[in-house]
Amino acid sequence: MFDSNLFEFVLRIVLAAILGGVIGLERDIHGRAAGLRTHALVCIGSALFMILSEMIATSGDIFLLHQMPPADPTRIAAQIVTGIGFLGAGAILKEGVNITGLTTASCLWVVAAIGMAIGSGQYSMGAVTTIVALIVLVVFKLIDRLHKTQTWRILTVATTCDVDVSIIMNVAKEYKLKVSYFDQIKNYHSGKMVVKLTIHLFHKGITDKLSHAIIKSLENTGIPLFSVKWDHKDMSVETE
Repeated sequence: MFDSNLFEFVLRIVLAAILGGVIGLERDIHGRAAGLRTHALVCIGSALFMILSEMIATSGDIFLLHQMPPADPTRIAAQIVTGIGFLGAGAILKEGVNITGLTTASCLWVVAAIGMAIGSGQYSMGAVTTIVALIVLVVFKLIDRLHKTQTWRILTVATTCDVDVSIIMNVAKEYKLKVSYFDQIKNYHSGKMVVKLTIHLFHKGITDKLSHAIIKSLENTGIPLFSVKWDHKDMSVETE
């Protein structure tokens, strides 16, 4: 059976490697650990499992010889869906308040489905899914930067105790920032004061330009500055 379908087998495996590798290349370009080779191998493996499932299910002579009921080809496919979840979970990392790897884990899941489609002979379905997946990864990323996203930031300003805090607050108001929490710590021994503003922000894309503009405005106020920090804040507990 294998010899008579050698060309079909090679075609499915090679096509699975190409389609999985294309998506993996996009992940590689963005410096992700699961890149070209990982996605290609996942797609090849899924395709091979589907080919084996099909071969086992169609080997009727074996089941007649041993008086066994016909094999269910969906069992191996179901195990692929379950097993790929463990590989995807390994791609998800939590670094401080940031969670990375969710998109890569989703890519591995989709690549496994593409491999299953190719392995079962559904070439057009696998090709179309690959194209749509690339559109989601490339085009949707650009669209994602166009709409405002709710995030939280902490503006920490270290200055002297004699500085009027309203000067710092006015800088926040200048950029129409919503200050949700305000903290002030004074050290009378050293004469230093730390003002911490927790900001509820709706912003498009990254906030580099905004943070630079705020720091520049603080510098232009003329107040003595020891340090200025603009940090991310994890508000997941408060917003659940």
